[in-house]
Amino acid sequence: MDRFSFLNAAHTEFFAQLYDQYLENPDSVEPSWRSFFQGFDFGMETYNGENPVEHIVAAASGTVDYSQISEKLQKEFNVLKLVDGYRTRGHLFTKTNPVRERRTFEPNLDITNFGLSSADLNTVFDAAKIIGRAPCTLAEIIQHLDTIYCQHIGVEYMYIRKPEIVSWIQEKLGVNDNQPNFSAEEKKSILNKLNEAVSFESFLHTKYVGQKRFSLEGGETIIPALDALIEKAAEKGVEQFVMGMAHRGRLNVLANIFGKSTQDIFGEFDGKDYDQEYFDGDVKYHLGLTADKTTRTGKHISINLAPNPSHLETVGAVIEGITRAKQDKYFSDDFSKVLPIAVHGDAAIAGQGILYEIIQMAQLDGYKTGGTIHIVINNQVGFTTNYLDGRSSTYCTDVAKVTLSPVLHVNGDDAEAVVHAMSFALDFRMQFGRDVFIDLLGYRKYGHNEGDEPRFTQPVLYKIIAKHQNPRELYAAKLLSEGVIDINFVKGLEVEYKSDLELNLEASRKKTLTVITPFMKNEWEGFVQVTDTQMLEKVDTSYPKEDLTVVANAVCNLPSDKKFINKIQKLINDRKTMFFETDRLDWAMAEHLAYGSLMREGYDVRISGQDVERGTFSHRHAVVKVEDSEEEVVLINNLEGENLGKFNIFNSLLSEYGVLGFDYGYALASPNTLTIWEAQFGDFSNGAQIMIDQYISCGEDKWNNQNGIVLLLPHGYEGQGAEHSSARMERYLQLCARHNMFVADCTTPANFFHLLRRQMKTKFRKPLVVFTPKSLLRDPRVVSSAEEFATGSFQETFDDETVNKEQVKTLVFCTGKFYYDITAERENNGRKDVAVVRIEQLFPLPVEQLKEIIARYPNADDYVWAQEEPKNMGAYGFMLMNFNLVKFRLASLKAYSASASGSYTRAKRRHADALKMVFDKNLFL
Repeated sequence: MDRFSFLNAAHTEFFAQLYDQYLENPDSVEPSWRSFFQGFDFGMETYNGENPVEHIVAAASGTVDYSQISEKLQKEFNVLKLVDGYRTRGHLFTKTNPVRERRTFEPNLDITNFGLSSADLNTVFDAAKIIGRAPCTLAEIIQHLDTIYCQHIGVEYMYIRKPEIVSWIQEKLGVNDNQPNFSAEEKKSILNKLNEAVSFESFLHTKYVGQKRFSLEGGETIIPALDALIEKAAEKGVEQFVMGMAHRGRLNVLANIFGKSTQDIFGEFDGKDYDQEYFDGDVKYHLGLTADKTTRTGKHISINLAPNPSHLETVGAVIEGITRAKQDKYFSDDFSKVLPIAVHGDAAIAGQGILYEIIQMAQLDGYKTGGTIHIVINNQVGFTTNYLDGRSSTYCTDVAKVTLSPVLHVNGDDAEAVVHAMSFALDFRMQFGRDVFIDLLGYRKYGHNEGDEPRFTQPVLYKIIAKHQNPRELYAAKLLSEGVIDINFVKGLEVEYKSDLELNLEASRKKTLTVITPFMKNEWEGFVQVTDTQMLEKVDTSYPKEDLTVVANAVCNLPSDKKFINKIQKLINDRKTMFFETDRLDWAMAEHLAYGSLMREGYDVRISGQDVERGTFSHRHAVVKVEDSEEEVVLINNLEGENLGKFNIFNSLLSEYGVLGFDYGYALASPNTLTIWEAQFGDFSNGAQIMIDQYISCGEDKWNNQNGIVLLLPHGYEGQGAEHSSARMERYLQLCARHNMFVADCTTPANFFHLLRRQMKTKFRKPLVVFTPKSLLRDPRVVSSAEEFATGSFQETFDDETVNKEQVKTLVFCTGKFYYDITAERENNGRKDVAVVRIEQLFPLPVEQLKEIIARYPNADDYVWAQEEPKNMGAYGFMLMNFNLVKFRLASLKAYSASASGSYTRAKRRHADALKMVFDKNLFL
């Protein structure tokens, strides 16, 4: 299809005006039009007509007979199309695969496909000007284009819609014809890092035969590339690096980029126990590290490699959150100073959906990090699956096109090309603050792990790999031929490096325990680790009423010079009334008072999730909109004072997995920020189950990392069906063990207020899962007085203070919303022999408090666990396993596969039946 066929529908007067503008000031014309006019200016010399623009349009659109047009002009136009062909499709015809022949793509770049022939090769064309060269022959133009676009680096960028970015890339590619140009010393430095990469793997392969290490062999050139990236980025002002990668090559990166002691690595291979009983640790190729380094030019930098599970791409979201936290804390006016680097596998980046979620965050206000450098260690196979069976897209990196990010495909055997591509990527990120991708094509020398047999599934490929020289041998031969090194240079490097490894191996075997270095230790200075018993100790979360009044004034007064819709005005006025007149504060007011009080004490607050600014149930209204302009007003920002914390709330993209991963990373790097992720409905948190299972519930146990992330999960049975009722409380409780997290289900605004404040006021951090209300948000029974906020504290349990304890025969235990249903039913039935105890904190379970409560009811002989969830859900199973002071009688729905009925009538009937069971010990469902 003719690329310029659109000209046929355009008006010639438009071109005339644009052409006149170009003649007067070429730089004022959009770059693609500027190139277009340049390509025809030189063809006009052979044309004698009076209207060159009409001539151009006619030639391009095919509306005139080409025989009437200068053959020279036609050829110039065809050369322009050839240039465009190389720019658009050249990457398909590169020499980037070190072990396979490239697939065949049609049409190719043969000149006959562009209306040219071998007879034109020696013809001089003015069209060369658009590639930055003086007029030259077609053969020279082709050679130039082939050198830039079809050698060891292929570049995809022509889909980018910003002309200034396209122009910048084309100019950048023109420097040295997109070919490396390193000094002798730089080449030796590349070779040195390449030797470290190769020698490290061969040493481990010899000393730990058959042990899993997920070696880098076949992708070793990433080591000199990362080294060069960090050195050059530091020169450009980057002060902190945050990197995430899966297991492939991780040990090599830890040793040769992050400087992790190989003694420690060898100790991990030897399987020694850990130096602490507090945590269980993780396998060696999942561990993280933070290191302070000095570059070769004396720049002091911090580099962080985040720990990660075997869920390969999960860590990508985490490092973006870590990066943003560091940017917000240290460099809020210059995000470029913290650089996120995400290292992917080819099968993972193509197959894992979280990549799409992460990439969609790249330019969003609440999640952007100033551009990420994505590097794919492309093994061309995923576990045992051939790449052709692993994706439908042409490239594993095609997800980059979502954000119109450039992609560089580079031959992993060419160390200089890889370093050159990395330099290009860094320059792009620093220039535009946008993502950029490098697809490093290599291979995997062994199977998925070192004990695997790859020839089971790729026999032909692995015959090729078995004979293939490693990148160090290839590069050493190149430098030897160039006279940069002599024949003994590499052997000297290898002997010196492996001698050091031998010494460290010997030293490591004298140690009896493995020491795990905490990740981001500086950020966690002053925090302590605690047991589940210590987690139950009381914390002072009181806040003087006069200070609460300051916060209330901020969040209860709309600016008088702006107009808001009537509902917003009434809602904010109602808040004012509840605090200053009726003293009946609801759930939303509790939130705002918690956030404001913490801010006035110097803590930051970050809330993110789907529709959190308003709140799914229209209760929060942390952000209100001016009626006519939709200007955003954040009332809590009316607070003033010294050392005032920041308040940030962001409506997220429609993502659970990626966003929760981001916020977990944010909390990991910012322990003095109350970091909250709220699910739109609690049920939706299962979209982030990997993050919950692999990070939130066990990150401290695996990696010694504390984290204070708060999950707000709306939960409650109100007849809205299976996807809008249960936050799957049972799943979180099943994950609870020892000292790993808090799980709460509050019934009063004041208790929620103190719970949020406790999260920041402790000298430790634990994830907090809160099952929050829906219908109770506006229930007139669910209110607290200002005094309860000012002088109270978080209550793990609430005894029933409305009954005569001597008269009580039935002692009911419950949690959350069901309490209000039970007490209403009790009042309707006039039952004075039933007491209802609320468990506000399910984990750690306050057993001693419950024991004391039970002792207050000497005549009780009927102990009930009551829940609105089915028997196989909710907290019942957890209570059976963790609470043996009494034998429970269950009052609940029977077991179901779906969490709730889709019929409102049926749901209401079942709910009523569960309530009846509370009061009738002979009733069973």
